[in-house]
Amino acid sequence: MLNVLVVDDALVIRKNLTKFFNDLGHKVIAEAKNGAEAVELCKTITEKIDLITMDITMPEMTGIEATKLIKEILPDVNIVMITSHGQEELVSESLKSGAKNFILKPITEEKLEHVIGALYSEYAKKEEDELIDED
Repeated sequence: MLNVLVVDDALVIRKNLTKFFNDLGHKVIAEAKNGAEAVELCKTITEKIDLITMDITMPEMTGIEATKLIKEILPDVNIVMITSHGQEELVSESLKSGAKNFILKPITEEKLEHVIGALYSEYAKKEEDELIDED
């Protein structure tokens, strides 16, 4: 089970991501509505944060700025950027700032599961389920 911090200025996206993570067996330990709030949470949360989903475009502090600061605080945390079509340049900048991957909106549970599997091999979905021989 991964401990997750969800960062997005849109409440509906935070709620959807939380539901998807819960459905996949992970735990959202906190939510932030902007990058500045996310940085503060990373300084104060006592539970280990394994994964952060980070919207790129937010008020107060962008996801890119927050990613740079969070990687200084938590160098081992995996950050996945949430992006919209047409933000390819920002995605590239995010990856240079320390993000490990990205998800293109609209976000689905399947996209989230795929990215988690790419980052954490133990959560990678098996392409074919092994058949159980009951003979």
